[in-house]
Amino acid sequence: MQLIHTLSATQFDEVYRYLAQRSYWSKGIDKSLLKRALQHSLCFALVDGKQLLAFGRVVTDHATFANLLDVFVLEQYRGQGLGKKLIDAVMTHPDLQTLRRFTLATKDAHGLYQQFGFTPIADPNIAMEKYVASIYAV
Repeated sequence: MQLIHTLSATQFDEVYRYLAQRSYWSKGIDKSLLKRALQHSLCFALVDGKQLLAFGRVVTDHATFANLLDVFVLEQYRGQGLGKKLIDAVMTHPDLQTLRRFTLATKDAHGLYQQFGFTPIADPNIAMEKYVASIYAV
């Protein structure tokens, strides 16, 4: 197993299928939109040979801020510690060592992220968002 930062066309298609069809957060996302998003992100993929096992990406200025997105382990590879390996690779990446703020949103993986120092927002009064839940709805 190895960590890669650039996906092959086949691996991109697997990421797209997962996000567009099985994820709760970007179901229905357009393929060209996802391709553009990944081009502007720091991507992390665990692979075995050419087979994608897990994926995540970070949107960052590489200095002070980052947001972790689109993290998943393919169903057949869950329960093997791959989520921890993937997040460890993200958290130890050299470009992400000077961040003042590192954010993420999760509905169901709080325990995983807490192991890497993530906590609820320290002061929810300073956080705002513009969220369009149904933007990818078909």
